[in-house]
Amino acid sequence: MTTINKTILVTGAAGYIGSHICVALLTQKYTVVAIDNLSNGSIEAIRRAEHCGQGNMHFFQMDIDDRPALDHLLATHGIDAVIHCAGLKVMSESVEQPLPYFQTNVSATVSLLEALRQHNVRNFIFSSSAAVYGTPSIIPVAETAALRADNPYSQSKLMVEQILSDLSQADDSWAIGVLRYFNPVGAHVSGMLGESPRAGQSSLLPTITRVALGQQASLSIFGGDYPTADGTGVRDYIHVEDVADAHISALRYLFRHRRGFTLNLGTGRGYSVLEMLTAFEEASARRVPYEIRPRRIADTAVCYADPTQAATVLGWRARKGLADMCADHWRWQCQNPNGYAE
Repeated sequence: MTTINKTILVTGAAGYIGSHICVALLTQKYTVVAIDNLSNGSIEAIRRAEHCGQGNMHFFQMDIDDRPALDHLLATHGIDAVIHCAGLKVMSESVEQPLPYFQTNVSATVSLLEALRQHNVRNFIFSSSAAVYGTPSIIPVAETAALRADNPYSQSKLMVEQILSDLSQADDSWAIGVLRYFNPVGAHVSGMLGESPRAGQSSLLPTITRVALGQQASLSIFGGDYPTADGTGVRDYIHVEDVADAHISALRYLFRHRRGFTLNLGTGRGYSVLEMLTAFEEASARRVPYEIRPRRIADTAVCYADPTQAATVLGWRARKGLADMCADHWRWQCQNPNGYAE
C-alpha cells in the first residue's frame, strides 16, 4: 500500500517514542499530524523530528480529550490512521498518584476513540507495554503469556487493551494494532533526538549516563544474587529507532489487511545490568562506578520477549544491538546534557 496521501495522526508526538515515530513517518513520506499537550514533551522535539525526518508536520498543542479541538482537527485533516502514544508512563509515580494515570491513560483514550468513531477513522495503533505481563512465569514472553498488571500504570495499559478488544469485536470496521514495548532505549543516530531527562527518572540507561557525566556518584544495582550469569537482572532492551520502524510495518499491515493484532516489540534476548554497564563504558570511554544493593520487592530476575509473531505478522525484526543503543544514547546526552532544555 503506497504511503502517498496517507495522513497519520500521532498522539504524544513530542515525547520520547512519539518523536522518533514521527521521524520514521516523515522519512517514509507520510503526512503527519502531531498532537501533544507538552506536559512531558517539548516543542523542540517536534522541530528536531522535522529536521531528522526532512519534512514538516502539522502540530497542535492540545489534550486528546479536548473534544472541540479534536473534532476540528479530524474534520479538517482527513486522518487515515492514528498512532496513540500519549500517556503517563512512570510506574512508581502511578502507585503514588493513580487517578491521573487512569484519567490520562484510560478516560482520555476513550474520549479519543469516541471522536475517531464519529469521524470514521478506524485504523488505530496503540502503544502498550510489556508491563501488562507483570512477573512472567515463562521466558521468553510470548503474546499468549498470562496478563498480570500489578500497578496502576500497567493496569491502565491493560484496561485500554481490553477496551480496544471489545471495540473491535463489537464493530469489525475497526483495524486495531496493539504493540507491547519491552524496554526502549537509545536515541536518533544524529544525536538530535532522544529521551529528555526528567526529575526522578530511574530507568537504567539514563541513570548510567548521569553517573558517567558526573551528575551522580554511582549506579545502584538492585540485586546481585539473581540466578543469572552475573547475578544481576536481565531485561530486553530495544533501540527506539527499531520501535519506530515497527510502527511503519504495523501501519502497512493495517492498510493492506484491515485486521488487528497484538504483538511484542523486543529483540528476543536479554541483557543484564552489568552487560549494559560494560557496553556503555565501552561506548562512552567512561568508567561508571556502581554499588550492589538489596533486591527490590517487585523486580524479577529475567524478562525478555519472544518477538516471533512480530516477524511473522509484520515482517519486522529489531536490527540494532546493545552497542548501538549505548553509542546513540551517549551521543545524544553529550550533545544535549540537559535534554531539550536551554
